[in-house]
Amino acid sequence: MNIQVIKTTPYSDQRPGTAGLRKRVKIFQQPHYLANFVQSIFDTLGDVKGKTLVLGGDGRYFCREAADIILRMAAANGFGRVIIGQGALLSTPGSSLIIRKNKALGGIILTASHNPGGPDGDFGLKYDASNGGLASEKMTEAFYKRSQTIESYRILEAPLTNIDALGVSQLGNMKVEVIDPVADYAVLMQSLFDFDLIHNLFQSGFRLHFDAMNGVTGPYAQEILERKIGAPAGTVVNQIPLPDFGGLHPDPNLTHAHDLVELMYGSNAADLGVATDGDGDRHMILGRRFYVGPSDSLAILTANARLVPGYRQGLVGVARSMVTSQALDYVARKLGIDYYKTPTGWKFFGNLLDAGRITFCGEESFGAGSDHVREKDGLWAVLLWLNILAVRRESVEQIVRKHWAEFGRSVYMRHDYEGIELKVADDLIAALRRSLPQLSNRSFGRYRVALADDFSYTDPVDGSVSSHQGIRIEFADGSRLAFRLSGTGTTGATLRVYLERYEPDPARHNDDTAAALAELKQIANEIAGISQRTGKEKPDVIV
Repeated sequence: MNIQVIKTTPYSDQRPGTAGLRKRVKIFQQPHYLANFVQSIFDTLGDVKGKTLVLGGDGRYFCREAADIILRMAAANGFGRVIIGQGALLSTPGSSLIIRKNKALGGIILTASHNPGGPDGDFGLKYDASNGGLASEKMTEAFYKRSQTIESYRILEAPLTNIDALGVSQLGNMKVEVIDPVADYAVLMQSLFDFDLIHNLFQSGFRLHFDAMNGVTGPYAQEILERKIGAPAGTVVNQIPLPDFGGLHPDPNLTHAHDLVELMYGSNAADLGVATDGDGDRHMILGRRFYVGPSDSLAILTANARLVPGYRQGLVGVARSMVTSQALDYVARKLGIDYYKTPTGWKFFGNLLDAGRITFCGEESFGAGSDHVREKDGLWAVLLWLNILAVRRESVEQIVRKHWAEFGRSVYMRHDYEGIELKVADDLIAALRRSLPQLSNRSFGRYRVALADDFSYTDPVDGSVSSHQGIRIEFADGSRLAFRLSGTGTTGATLRVYLERYEPDPARHNDDTAAALAELKQIANEIAGISQRTGKEKPDVIV
């Protein structure tokens, strides 16, 4: 076997977003494109000799080819061992667990999360650090800077490694350990949740419909729910990971999980309906003809955490992204625990988790997690809901409505304006930022602006500062708007607008969400000039 040093030149577009480098498959298939970025990671990490790397992904198109390139590059760069999921499959939370359990230097996860797959779809790569969490902004910026000066990369000339057979093999001087991607994760879940109680719930006739959307969560959900807990066969559908996700858009929201929504609002609805995304870190919760928003879900899980074995001792604190609704804050204040507002991006929760300041955290973009790993975890959230349902023996809707009666309802919605020309999107945000000083104390109908700023976050653990993390406009009555550009897309820009109004009166908790937020939507359009600047009269996706 021969180590090759391949001459290359930089690609200018390798700056990672909030969750790694995401591009169209065809971009990653360009000569040296993937190798350039992987070598930039390895060079930034420094001395990797003898260290352990974890590798896996969501099974999307180009995953296996990318895994082979990365294995041969890891061997050429001196890694001592690579732990890879069978067939190159590892969910994002599963990867975090394997990194932490094996004290690995870090891990490379091959995923574009909830983005479409297939040869004309998206591909992505992100690096998780030794704590099992997303690389810090400092690290990802260093990856990018190295990618702009790279002149060569190292790769082993070797035949394809068999990643379908469990066991250990040799690749040059490096060991390749192919593992069952589900086994360790299933053991961890069994330590957190009461599987016997959940089994009894299913025995009572409770019905769950779990749509894995042909993403990586399918094998995990089938093993844990159907085989270990004893849910009826067929509870998990679209359970086989496919390179193109079977033509599905693996984004668990009301728009893209339309088959699940149709089922749960039909005459044969299950008691609980859930969907997970491509890499298994996002989830959506539906009761019978009842949708649970991600912000409400996080608050309800927090309020009920003591009902579950793994969290009976209580939570030390909680955190949410700034744009996530304030529903969590009301629960935290009543429980008397600390709560934090961070920028968007799971990496910002990592320091709080590592420092023992929080137990639960989550984002409005269908992600929730706890200190069991350092990534968001869709199946964990589903199991937490199931455990709570098994204890309370109430419907999803009953639990949510009782929660609103106790804590008030944060009426909340996110509008996504997709595929905006980059310059148009940047100009919109820049103009909005310039207008902030003139907005203070200004009234829009019954809403008076109490705060208008560009959110800046100072990490309470290491003191690092992250600026320009989203524009927020808060009104005197507690209502608010927020605006930010998403970093998870691959073409154009996505403008995300967040609308929120607090409603303490139970008599108003049945009000239609869109109607309740209609005035705030008009104000957002007036302040930011969305229709005028983008030409879009309505959002492309509403969640």
